[in-house]
Amino acid sequence: MAKKDPIEMPVEERLKTLYQLQATLSGIDEKRALRGELPLEVQDLEDEIEGLTTRIEKIQNDINEYERAVTQKKGEIETAKASVERYKAQLDEVKNNREYDTLSKEIEYQTLEIELCNKKIKEAAFKIEDKKAELAQNQEIMQDRRQALEVKKSELDEIMEETRAEEDKLKQKVKELEMKIEPRLLTSFKRIRKNARNGLGIVYVQRDACGGCFNKIPPQRQLDIKMHKKIIVCEYCGRILIDPELAGVKLDKPVEEKKTRKRVIRKTVKKAEDEVPEMTED
Repeated sequence: MAKKDPIEMPVEERLKTLYQLQATLSGIDEKRALRGELPLEVQDLEDEIEGLTTRIEKIQNDINEYERAVTQKKGEIETAKASVERYKAQLDEVKNNREYDTLSKEIEYQTLEIELCNKKIKEAAFKIEDKKAELAQNQEIMQDRRQALEVKKSELDEIMEETRAEEDKLKQKVKELEMKIEPRLLTSFKRIRKNARNGLGIVYVQRDACGGCFNKIPPQRQLDIKMHKKIIVCEYCGRILIDPELAGVKLDKPVEEKKTRKRVIRKTVKKAEDEVPEMTED
């Protein structure tokens, strides 16, 4: 048997299928709602851990850089000390004052270089200590976030395991229903559903009002909805409207309030002398 072309389906059948799709999607939304904020919390923790990893790597690179600088300065100090020793040895062999002054200046220069290198080494050592403390602090935070992530992931996996089978069935049903709906109508429905706060793209009429935004629907428009001749949307919220009977929804009829009659209590005035015969003397 050939499949019906969604475009050729009567409006009544389109609305029914669309409402079934909405009910199925709402079922999926309910399953996902059970997860609460867990997916977002897991994502936030993963992003934070990624940021901490980058920060820790940068701190470690800074420490390595300072340590290389310290090693380099220590090498420069050794070179300068060797130069000082050599220049001092040459002082004993100078032949004139000019050579003596030149060697003395070199010794003084190399001595200042040694002092400067020692100063740089001390500064680097302080920075290394600060960076190591910062590194330890971030590693501690990282450990704490990883433990929290494990707990959250475990909770999320447990919830997803409980609902996965039912959710997969609903997703399969969604695919089957979408195949029965005209592509243009389906696209419009998805757009409406996306913009709707409660995820409802099609709603039934309740108490003469839209079931989505609860604004009153004019009587003529209600009649058009009951006729099932065309797709009608709410002029306020843009949701597709469907007759409750077509949606298979049974609405409770409003109970008419019985007018209570006021009981009129007639007061009878008793006359003391009524119906009492007069006594006459013989």
